[in-house]
Amino acid sequence: MSRRPCWEALDVLKAAPDGPVAFGADLSPADLLAAYRAGAYPFPASDEYALALNEVVFADQVQEGRIPLMGEESADPYAVSWWSPDPRPVLPVSAPHLSRSLARRLRNRLSWSTSLDRRFEAVVRECRADRVPLWLTDELIESLMRLRELGPAHSVEVWEDGEDGDLIGGVFGIQVGSVFSMDSMFFHRPGASKVAVADLAARFAQAGGELLDAQRDSPHIRDLGCVLMPREQYVHHLRHTEHNTLPLPTATLPASRLAQPTGSR
Repeated sequence: MSRRPCWEALDVLKAAPDGPVAFGADLSPADLLAAYRAGAYPFPASDEYALALNEVVFADQVQEGRIPLMGEESADPYAVSWWSPDPRPVLPVSAPHLSRSLARRLRNRLSWSTSLDRRFEAVVRECRADRVPLWLTDELIESLMRLRELGPAHSVEVWEDGEDGDLIGGVFGIQVGSVFSMDSMFFHRPGASKVAVADLAARFAQAGGELLDAQRDSPHIRDLGCVLMPREQYVHHLRHTEHNTLPLPTATLPASRLAQPTGSR
């Protein structure tokens, strides 16, 4: 059984492309951020059945050292699996585009606005609501909230009828230098989550960011212009970026600007 004392000792490039790269129960803010810097993201077991299933399916690979255990021996390591798929779905910050119909509605009918970090916890909890499996556990949310206080975690909110209206969409994730890893998004109006991602890309580009990491491939993120990047190339970005937090623009802005040509935003 292979155990790594810290994330800096783990090379995700040696892991299988379509399975967990590690197991380990530590979801502390420091370890969570270290994992993102190494190219991995967490998927906590939603219940005792999921925890037991992790052990049944992957115990042999753990025993053989093909999947390492992270951190010290304490809580059940199978409570959290860590993933780093190959290839990795990413969005260069210049890539996100809105459909013609959504862009037309933003220009002509929808009075939506966007903000940064105004309601981080609300966005996280909206992303958790009614999700199966329930991977956004209380412990993970607590660490994410702490990372928001420290700086690396951010959210974009989409509001209906101006900044005093209803919260109708959003996205949140963790920034590692010029890479932003998007954990989850939600919408209460069609297109609101796509507007949130496009807004995040625009703000991140303005701050000097380069890539939005979608973590998991899906038709939803493909519609925005997602491309598949070899994991080795993705990890190269992480290893060659400064780990300081780029200051993102914080102004509340009209979402209609995202429907304009890129050069005029």
